[in-house]
Amino acid sequence: MADRKIYRLLTGRDDAAFCVRVGDALKDGYVLYGSPGITHGPDGVVVSQAVVLPEFLPPRYEETSA
Repeated sequence: MADRKIYRLLTGRDDAAFCVRVGDALKDGYVLYGSPGITHGPDGVVVSQAVVLPEFLPPRYEETSA
């Protein structure tokens, strides 16, 4: 998949099809980024999950104790 986006925000109804979409993104080499989101709209519950290609993850900073 040559034209993959660095970052994707997957959104949809809270159903099995959404879970499959997230799983497919993970199989395509993406990793989860951040916490999932959930809200309620006129058509029911809507969920979201960001995914990113691992080579573009920001560096992690370790907390230091003072």
